[in-house]
Amino acid sequence: MKTFITILITAVLAAAGMWLFTNRSTPAPASAGTEHKPHHYQCAMHPWIRSDKPGRCTICGMELTPIFTNEPNNESAASANMVTLTQTQVRVVGVQTVEAKTQALVRSLQVAGMIDDDERRHRIISAYVDGRVDKLFANHHGAEVVEGAPLADLYSPELLQAQREYRNLTGELRANTALRLRQMGMTQDQIDSLSDKPDEALETEILAPLSGTVVEHNIYEGQYVKAGEKLFAIADFSVMWFQFIAYEQDLPWIRIGQPVTVTTPSKPGRNFAGKITFIDPNVDDATRSAKVRVELANPLVDGHRELLHRLYADGVVQLDSPVVLTVPRSAIIQTGQAAVVYLEQGAGSYVQAPVTIGRRGDALVEILSGLQAGDKVVTNGNLLIDGQAELNRSFAPSVREAISESLIDSQKSSVRDFIQVADAMAAALAADDLDAFNKASEPAMMKTSALTQAVEKFATKENIATLNELRHFHGSENLETARVAFLKFSLAATAVLEPLRSTKGFPEMAIWECPMVDQAVPGAAKKGRWIQTKGRSGANPFFGKAMPDCGKEINP
Repeated sequence: MKTFITILITAVLAAAGMWLFTNRSTPAPASAGTEHKPHHYQCAMHPWIRSDKPGRCTICGMELTPIFTNEPNNESAASANMVTLTQTQVRVVGVQTVEAKTQALVRSLQVAGMIDDDERRHRIISAYVDGRVDKLFANHHGAEVVEGAPLADLYSPELLQAQREYRNLTGELRANTALRLRQMGMTQDQIDSLSDKPDEALETEILAPLSGTVVEHNIYEGQYVKAGEKLFAIADFSVMWFQFIAYEQDLPWIRIGQPVTVTTPSKPGRNFAGKITFIDPNVDDATRSAKVRVELANPLVDGHRELLHRLYADGVVQLDSPVVLTVPRSAIIQTGQAAVVYLEQGAGSYVQAPVTIGRRGDALVEILSGLQAGDKVVTNGNLLIDGQAELNRSFAPSVREAISESLIDSQKSSVRDFIQVADAMAAALAADDLDAFNKASEPAMMKTSALTQAVEKFATKENIATLNELRHFHGSENLETARVAFLKFSLAATAVLEPLRSTKGFPEMAIWECPMVDQAVPGAAKKGRWIQTKGRSGANPFFGKAMPDCGKEINP
């Protein structure tokens, strides 16, 4: 599958390159007195392959594309994880970028569950004594009752005898009999009114302990019942519970008080709003899930409740999180556990950056590491860029060897000396040693003219010009000005020498990156790079001894 995608990406980029070539093969008419000539020729698929005259790419065989001086183009040498496109290619591919932002991560969780009654407001009414049901008031399933209303009249000789004793006793005996009547199911109000009960009244009312709906009805008039026998079940449906299952991966999002919108097929077009009131602390071993409860108001409408008992229902939980660093989901390219994004480094230059992702929202993804707020990530066209980067990684070794073979021995020697000088400058600043830095940056040590001849075949003219300017960048008065000068030097040096990493015939060097250079060098970009030989451990030249471990090695 990945091979197919790579082929597809290659075809698209090739088409973009051919379109570019076709549209530029005949330059537009120049203004009067100005000759419109290509600045150089460059491969659309492999931007580091360039020539002063027309020809074909030595890697893929494509016609080289003319690059004109009036078109902005990032010509920096592409690393295995960097892709450089012309501005026309960017438009053809449709590359779009956004900034990584610190903001709330929003997600809508679709759930399904059942509407049940509030079990705290569900009562079973049982017989306290043996007797006969003479009259039923709540005589059908679903009857609405209010607290204190009669449910049935019960004739019980045992209960009737206790009531007569209560009326005839006084003092402590009367109090003891009252306690006995409470044990037989009478309320305190019923006991207090026994003195007004007529002698011919033989029955005692069974009263509703709460307002609600009769959901179970187990007796009929004339039926004899035994003590402990179930008579009624009453549920209060004024507040219902919507209970759903939350799986383990959803639990980090869910918390008490989050709003939930509930819908049910029995009430099409109606939305019922509630909030999460309980999350079961016990996770089911088999399903790796926990029950979550939402309370919903269920008022009476035209004499009945809108939400019925034990309905199936759907819910949408509005999840959010504290403010975190986020990027759009489309920016993430993930294969297995690894995830990467592509960062915009300049006009048309994009570099791969590994990231650690956290929770996924509806449109955003939480970034735990690998990015900072303000970094520009590619959200459209990143799959094409990733395919080109894959090709870069495939061809990079042969390209590096080709560059190495094109240099004569004296040129290789000047490059090796320059790598050692760049490493010495970085080491001096990492140790806060101004004298060592000034010595390493002396013109006699820099030898930039010899270096220019060696790297002009594969380095950009801008970076070479920057290195030539550095003939006069020795003799800094303090570490602050030294670091300002070194940053400009280091960015040019890493761009020039990056194609020679891991190349036979040159010192084993690494390129390190600091993610917060702007705090050490005012006005600088957030990220800065420096060259460091493999024999030396990481040490940050921009912060020195204050933050020696700030930085990471950039993989080839």
